[in-house]
Amino acid sequence: MGVTIGRTGVLFGKKKRRIVRLLVVEDEPLVAFDAEHVLTDADFEIVATVDRVADAVAVLSGGDAIDLVLVDVNLADGSGVEVARAARARGVAVMFVTGACPPEAVELAAGCLSKPYGQRDLIAAIGAIEAGMAGKPPKRLPPGFTLFATGSPEAA
Repeated sequence: MGVTIGRTGVLFGKKKRRIVRLLVVEDEPLVAFDAEHVLTDADFEIVATVDRVADAVAVLSGGDAIDLVLVDVNLADGSGVEVARAARARGVAVMFVTGACPPEAVELAAGCLSKPYGQRDLIAAIGAIEAGMAGKPPKRLPPGFTLFATGSPEAA
């Protein structure tokens, strides 16, 4: 647990995050750019932003530490479900970010956030997944977000 000193000089314990490094898989450039911006501002590290299944699988295979994959379902060269399967096989959590959550999501992902979503909802959805990884119930679920019970890769 890190320590932060507040304005009043009081020490606050800073909770260590379980989710820090993200892979964003999105083929709509404006959505990808907005997600990168929001996540970076929220102190997440973007390992890569890609728009194709093949590129996402290559990043997952590349050995970089990734805590969570945010993946759209409909991609130019295939389905985000393929990316989710590859991530799951490597023990990496997945959140679908899509207009229509696929039926396989329950087995493959920690959650599903419906598009369009607000910036706060994206951060809150990641927080809910993080709470689930810690074995705690999330404080709240944002609108349009479904958290799955089998969301952590270790639960499979």
